[in-house]
Amino acid sequence: MRTNRLIQTVESHTEGLPVRVVTGGVGAFPGATMAERRDWFIANSDDLRTFLMCEPRGNGWLSGAILQPPTRSDADWGVLFIEVTGVLPMCGAGTIAVATVLVETGMVRVEEPVTRIRLDTPIGLIVAEVAVRDGRAESVTIVNVPSYAHALDQSVDVPGYGSIGCDIAFGGNYYAFVEAGGEPGSGGIGIPFDRDRGEDFTRAGRAIMAAVNEQIEPVHPVSGFRGCEHVVFLAPGSTESHARHILINHPGWVDRSPGGTGTSALMAVHHARGDLGLNMDFVNEFFIGTSFTGRLVEETSVGEHTAVVPTITGRSWLTGAAQYTLDPTDPFPAGFTI
Repeated sequence: MRTNRLIQTVESHTEGLPVRVVTGGVGAFPGATMAERRDWFIANSDDLRTFLMCEPRGNGWLSGAILQPPTRSDADWGVLFIEVTGVLPMCGAGTIAVATVLVETGMVRVEEPVTRIRLDTPIGLIVAEVAVRDGRAESVTIVNVPSYAHALDQSVDVPGYGSIGCDIAFGGNYYAFVEAGGEPGSGGIGIPFDRDRGEDFTRAGRAIMAAVNEQIEPVHPVSGFRGCEHVVFLAPGSTESHARHILINHPGWVDRSPGGTGTSALMAVHHARGDLGLNMDFVNEFFIGTSFTGRLVEETSVGEHTAVVPTITGRSWLTGAAQYTLDPTDPFPAGFTI
């Protein structure tokens, strides 16, 4: 076998979302922080992301994480979150997968009933508490970054759909929350919340992202992170304690998990409206029936915004281990997309 590259991974899925965790074959990237490493990676090594995430080795809805030595003394591992569309500052489902992989492969010291893992990410330090029984990770609870409602009751003009009402919030990434029901042009999107309408939601989500970023682009007041690349369509009957939704990611694909950063952002919206207090369970259920359970554990601030510290609990399962190679004659050394 001839190869110019040999990358080791552990394959997993978090509540339905496939997550490829890179455990070997990649050295430490330059940078004094994980944010600097993310910037360096994007500028100098993005072909590794596309090699792993894009076809023929990946697909349009695959997520991933690259393990790194931490850049800070209080962290166990560093992580870069990758997917087909780019390098995320934070990924809740990816964090849950990474923590599960670290426990079940013995890459951290495992303690029962709870193993605490501190992860150095581009958005900051993320703490994961893994519930362990007989050496197996049964669930993972992460303490996410401070989340906040950026702008409530907004209206954007979306070509082909009219005026769409939305809330914009941050939970590690920016999200636009839109009602799936209602009539187009009167606030809602007018798409029935049915499994066979996934393509309709994808098209609408792509259009709403573009409209939000053109008309009311959100910018994080501390980090400067900007842009909305996620749209959540809420099912009729969703409440402040139990929501059902479908999540569309940039540039236009259906997330296979309930969304950790999205759950955080949605809880921040409910808190800003006075609907969700501290230490109350919030169940965020995805299209296919899987769910994350969230809690708000502390009030804080982000710039001038009132913010909350959320926890997210979910499950991940290991599905295999792999080695990815690159034949020197392969016509797609960095993968491809269609």
